[in-house]
Amino acid sequence: MNEKVKNLWPELEWIKDPELREKTAKTWELALERSVLKPDDLERIPFTLLCGPDLKVSFMAHKRCVVHVAKESGDKMNQFFGSDLPVNMDVLIAGAILADVGKLLEYELDKNGNAFQGKYGKYLRHPFSGVSLAEECGVPPEVCHIIAAHAHEGDLVTRTTEAYIVHHADFMTFLPFKNRLA
Repeated sequence: MNEKVKNLWPELEWIKDPELREKTAKTWELALERSVLKPDDLERIPFTLLCGPDLKVSFMAHKRCVVHVAKESGDKMNQFFGSDLPVNMDVLIAGAILADVGKLLEYELDKNGNAFQGKYGKYLRHPFSGVSLAEECGVPPEVCHIIAAHAHEGDLVTRTTEAYIVHHADFMTFLPFKNRLA
């Protein structure tokens, strides 16, 4: 695992399965190789282009918040529901870390370093490109399902428990920004 990815994602250490941890990190490495974005860009560009130019929350602040909310939710569900609705925490955490990895291919930077949706992103949204990157790195289907189903595209399939958790963690940390009153 390269240092840039380790520094971006200390939460990778929460994945107990070393093979899944490595495949998750490798997916981020591959996305960074193919993207115009650098790790420093992820700390300053907005996490979404849908909330206008005044959004100050960075891509990484949002992404890491989603992972933390998802982990806490999975822990509580395991605590309260146990074997009645078991949550695979490794799958959940890997899926939360990878949910928006495809945005690295969707975004481009203008001459001032501002992010915008590039040509690739106009044709393929990040759930599709994210799954493609993850599959190339050998990420298992149950994690790819979370990537594919975390956004509105997932409304068309039956989500796993882990995919529901990531979907809701993502939207509960996005919609208040999108829908806040001026």
